[in-house]
Parts: sequence; C-alpha cells; structure tokens
Amino acid sequence: MSTITLPDTEFSEGDLWVFGYGSLMWRPGFEFIARVPARLIGEHRALCVYSFVHRGTPEQPGLVLGLDRGGACRGIAFRVAGKHRASTIEYLRAREQVTSVYREVKRSVWLENEPRARVSALAYVVDRGHVQYAGRLSLAEQLRHVLQGHGQSGVNRDYVLATVKAIEAEGFRDSQLHRLATMLHDAHPVRHPSRDTEDAS
Repeated sequence: MSTITLPDTEFSEGDLWVFGYGSLMWRPGFEFIARVPARLIGEHRALCVYSFVHRGTPEQPGLVLGLDRGGACRGIAFRVAGKHRASTIEYLRAREQVTSVYREVKRSVWLENEPRARVSALAYVVDRGHVQYAGRLSLAEQLRHVLQGHGQSGVNRDYVLATVKAIEAEGFRDSQLHRLATMLHDAHPVRHPSRDTEDAS
C-alpha cells in the first residue's frame, strides 16, 4: 500500500510540534526544545496494529499502538526547533511508515501546561484499510500476540510495559493497557534470541 504523508505545504516555517502516544513518549529519537503533556481529542490510543517488523513478523505478529477513531488520548507534545524540522520529519517517516500502516496527519492538541494552549501537531493515525489494522481485539487476543511478538526492535512485551511505565510517569492511567500489563506480569514470556535495533511507534 502507498505511504500516506502530508505535502510540504502542510509544514509551515518555524517550530514543529509532534504528538507522541506510544514509544515516542519514552524514546522520541529526535532533538526537541520542549516536552509538554498534551491531550488529543477525537482519537484514542489502542493496541490496534499488527507489528510485522519492529515487534513481530508476518508469521508471528506482535501488537503496537495506533491512534484509532473516537475518544481522546493523553500523551506528550514535543516542540522541535525549526532548524531540525525537516530532519525530524524524515526520521519519523522512516520509523513510523516502514509498512505504511499509519497515516501522517496534523491534529490539534491541547497542551496541559499553565497557558493550556492549543497547537497543531504532527501525529500518526492508523490506516483502517491496511492489512495490519487489527481492530478491537479482546484482552486475551492482545496478550497472545504480545507474548509471541519479537521483531527488529525487540520483545513486544517490553514495548507494552515501557509504554505503561511512561504513562504512569505522567501521572495518569490507560485502563486497557494497565490491565494488559498486569496480565503480562503474571504470564511467562516466550523466549526469543535477543536482537537490538531501532524502536518503533
């Protein structure tokens, strides 16, 4: 499937805002000048993407997060200096669009700081028409995929637990992810040969 990215005209001169809701919260991988808790309205965080590369394979898919329609999502807005705008976009496209499962979009996010300003931020929303869109899986199905998942970026279980830890560090909870994290702590992880490369979404 073709990669869905924004035209250059969507990126104005000046600083760039990026909204992180998964591993970008704990491993952004780009230089930023501000990191502000933020809320996006209209989409929610969900383990709705089968991972074929970073946290799984086509034969044994893992699960990673996407923004799916409806609800709201608390995450982190990163402010990137204008001089790093182009290189940051290039980096994010290489990281997030490896299989074109996300749509690159601009979304209004509310900064949860003293002024509570609204900014337009770059975000990656799941493409519901993509073969890797998992939809709404039961917790049992999520657990099975996460336990089996291992890809270029490592073990799927570690990805979920690191994201939960990052959410807790911001002072809030994601009930679905926290329930899964409890199940993962109680389960016996599948052993895989260790591989260590770049992280995902």
